Amino acid sequence: MALNGQLMRDYSLVIVMFLVMTLFQLTQAQMAPSPAPSNDSASIDQGIAYILMLVALAVTYLIH
Repeated sequence: MALNGQLMRDYSLVIVMFLVMTLFQLTQAQMAPSPAPSNDSASIDQGIAYILMLVALAVTYLIH
């Protein structure tokens, strides 16, 4: 009977240590990196430039 109690205590210690190690790993976890931006600001700038050039072309055409 004494051997059974010792064995149960040893298993309990192993389980408790496993849980403690798991908690320590969770506290050291890092957040996932943020995703890459879905839009490219260079393409937005280029689109605005094309619109402004078309407006300038239309104004030039209307003036002449």
